[in-house]
Amino acid sequence: MSRLFSGAQNLGKSFMLPIAMLPAAGLLLGFGGVFTNPVTLSAYAFLDNDIVQAVFTVMKLCGSVVFDNLALLFAVGIAVGLARSDKGTAGLAAVLCFLVMNKAISASLLLSGTLATENLAAAGQASVLGITTLQTGVMSGIMSGLLTSWLHARYCKTELPNLLAFFSGSRFVPIVTSFFAIFLGVALFWLWPPIQAGITHLGGLVEKTGYVGTLVYGMILKCLIPLGLHHLFYLPFWMTSVGGEAVVNGHLVEGTQKIFFAQLADPTTTQYYIGVSRFMAGRFADFMFGLPGAALAIYRCAKPQNKKKVASLMLSAALTSFVTGITEPLEFAFMFCAPLLYVVHIILTGVAFMLTHILEITVGQTFSGGLIDFLLFGVLQGNAKTHWMLMLPSGMVMFCLYYFTFRFLIQWRQLNTPGRENTADETPMDTVPATDRAAGIVAALGGRENIVDVDCCATRLRITVSAPERVNIDDFKALGSRGAFIRGQGVQVVYGPHVTLIRNEVEEFIGS
Repeated sequence: MSRLFSGAQNLGKSFMLPIAMLPAAGLLLGFGGVFTNPVTLSAYAFLDNDIVQAVFTVMKLCGSVVFDNLALLFAVGIAVGLARSDKGTAGLAAVLCFLVMNKAISASLLLSGTLATENLAAAGQASVLGITTLQTGVMSGIMSGLLTSWLHARYCKTELPNLLAFFSGSRFVPIVTSFFAIFLGVALFWLWPPIQAGITHLGGLVEKTGYVGTLVYGMILKCLIPLGLHHLFYLPFWMTSVGGEAVVNGHLVEGTQKIFFAQLADPTTTQYYIGVSRFMAGRFADFMFGLPGAALAIYRCAKPQNKKKVASLMLSAALTSFVTGITEPLEFAFMFCAPLLYVVHIILTGVAFMLTHILEITVGQTFSGGLIDFLLFGVLQGNAKTHWMLMLPSGMVMFCLYYFTFRFLIQWRQLNTPGRENTADETPMDTVPATDRAAGIVAALGGRENIVDVDCCATRLRITVSAPERVNIDDFKALGSRGAFIRGQGVQVVYGPHVTLIRNEVEEFIGS
């Protein structure tokens, strides 16, 4: 089980590389889409200028190309993210694997006489980088990335006979990957149609569960946050037909997020896909309104002598959640010291998702549900398309639910939330010098020789260690961490959105 968790942790970490590209692409597509929309132009005549429209058209097209090629980005991101060394070769091999796999599928379609020449969507096919292939969506990229990472780990140190020595090591990886990609493509030609049918039925089952299914979705999503495995859960809903299918501008699009951004680029869209209200919009009600209510409750319940310190901690964490949608700094402030509150948080998250589904609020997002995405993909898109105005009263409901529930439980159960500890110096420190922090983190992990791999996601360090028993979890709090835990050989340490800088500090310290 511990090895399974460690593998899932690494896979979730590898997803973050392609996901990190989405905000920039979403900004381009969001601004470009909204300011080239005929409705916007009719309301703001000064935008109807050839030069202005040319700029926004370029922005829209450059943003949409990222979402049009997500499968390739996931193939490269997973291969690079899972590679322990020589990541450049892994990325190149993943591109090759993705191209060869799709060409093998196309060849199989041609030989079987089923290759479509028009109306590809109706035939379950699509054009990917100029190759007519099956409509596998982002799953083909994930499979290509996983296959490449496995082959890279197995063959990156292969020694060939002297005659072929030039192709040894890293150079052998793209060769063997191309060979295996042919078999993957042929296998998908036979296996993908029934898999696709099964996914479609699963999506239908999710649809039939209605509001209860949305409630459960939100609760499961929040349950996986402590383990760092939430990316594995929501990505199929966002990127594959589990999250639904829709024909946009004549093309079949799969997955809630992909449908949303396809509609964003389509000026004829009058109402965004309802799946957005089920699998995405609930984050805004939870992150922008609910969790700040929890932060206020924790501050109000702190001891008088600790309130100034807790105010600084809660204000920064609440603002991070509100503006960027990154919630771990706040969640980890009460997750371990008051687990009961996190159980309530799980339930209220489900309520937030169910509420936005009931109200049909279709505000989409790139990465997380903060103010930036809310303004761009809600307010600027217009209330008629998104019903964003309903987010304000529903957000106030969530704020009150969090505030009064948390305050009641903290006082009733005398929970040991920040500021209620016996000593006043137990809240995380954010002013530890960089050099000392890196040295302390390495020491807490059991020393340089115990560290196998160091990486990070949006808010937490993700480390693989050789001997988990040598890790001292309690030492991380004094080094600015909001929380830390260990499962098998995987260690996760929560620092917040500046975690990339800390990862670089640790890597530099290890290499010094």
